Amino acid sequence: MDATLGLPILIFLIAVALLFDFLNGLHDAANSIATIVSTRVLRPQYAVMWAAFFNFIAFLVFGLHVANTIGTGIIDASVVDATVIFAALVGAIVWNLITWALGIPSSSSHALIGGLVGAGVAKAGISAAVWSGLSKALLAIVLSPLVGFLLALMLVAIVSWLSVRSTPFAVDRAFRILQFVSASLYSLGHGGNDAQKTMGIIAVLLYSQGHLGTDFSVPFWVVISCQAAMGLGTLMGGWRIVRTMGLRITKLTPMQGFCAETGGAATLFMATFLGVPVSTTHTITGSIVGVGAARRVSAVRWNVASSIVYAWVITIPASASVAALTYWAVLLLR
Repeated sequence: MDATLGLPILIFLIAVALLFDFLNGLHDAANSIATIVSTRVLRPQYAVMWAAFFNFIAFLVFGLHVANTIGTGIIDASVVDATVIFAALVGAIVWNLITWALGIPSSSSHALIGGLVGAGVAKAGISAAVWSGLSKALLAIVLSPLVGFLLALMLVAIVSWLSVRSTPFAVDRAFRILQFVSASLYSLGHGGNDAQKTMGIIAVLLYSQGHLGTDFSVPFWVVISCQAAMGLGTLMGGWRIVRTMGLRITKLTPMQGFCAETGGAATLFMATFLGVPVSTTHTITGSIVGVGAARRVSAVRWNVASSIVYAWVITIPASASVAALTYWAVLLLR
């Protein structure tokens, strides 16, 4: 562990963590608003304000289980020092910027996990990883889109059966209203799961410097700062990825948008209460593919979906590599 950091360096590292949180909101804004924008229920500028508000208030609903997992369950807290945190954040930020520039909806969550693993392993070898927590996160890579897919598929079937006697106009009008509810729930789940990852990073940094005493915890000012940074990032948009998520995977109606958001929100709520850091990108993509496939398999543009899957596969190793290189570069420059 590094010697105690000076206050300016500590503030700088916290600022870098909040920058990641801001970029996470910017990058993942599409997760919260793609469906409600693509179905033309809300204009983009109003949709981001709606999503940002619910992203911010998520701390009022959820505990801090995900923050505790990230803080102590990915790499050993005793390995953490300023260089490890900085390298992990650089790995995640660089990968987020690359995928954002290319319009690829990759996972900010797994970029951060990859960054932590890459920096931790670069410092202390493979023993730095906490395999119980890491295996839970890796399992979620497969399960979260699958659960989102199945829930959305089931919801489409149930809703279609319930509205069989209604006119298409009545169904469309009803689900335009209900999409406000489903988008709110999804944004709430997004803020609850994703902002907590940065909370865990800042808290473990403070813990490594002895500012939290002997027990790991997340101070309230860290909670508020992370929720605000996430909400502000969402407010700034992320339109490149909105287009991919909302328009290119499959064409959505308000009913399908409601089913996708509700299925995704249910998945995020379960994961957040269990303390599993899932990918909101994976979850909503699985849900959107689910509602498209419920109509017919050919309704899904599988070439777009497959390119997203490739991004999922390489996110952790790519961000881990950048983080490890950053860690070694910082050591050489000392």
